[in-house]
Amino acid sequence: MRIGELSERTATSRRLLRYYEEQGLINSARSPNGYRAYDAKLVDRVLQIRGLLDAGLPTRIIRRILPCLDKPRVIHFPDATPEMLATLEAERDRMTERIACLIRNRDAVAAYLDAVRETRAQR
Repeated sequence: MRIGELSERTATSRRLLRYYEEQGLINSARSPNGYRAYDAKLVDRVLQIRGLLDAGLPTRIIRRILPCLDKPRVIHFPDATPEMLATLEAERDRMTERIACLIRNRDAVAAYLDAVRETRAQR
């Protein structure tokens, strides 16, 4: 598929897809006319990348863990340094804190909606 289709299917701008390619997160083949051609399996990969970026992971870490995402039960990470493991642990802990914050915010919005609906029902 061409970059426009990948962009549409992932709701990701073409510019961002080119950036992912520059960062080594995705790859494409080049057709004879020079257009990028992307494999359909990259739709899921781009969505994974976006999710990891939204969670706050930098591209340098995402690039290292992407191979582990295809087969999460078969993780082989021979070049994991203590610093890399510490970084991943810190990122995991930060994500856990963000999840807790999101849950609190979701619950607050739900309570607000319940209160508004109850007030409207009493009218």
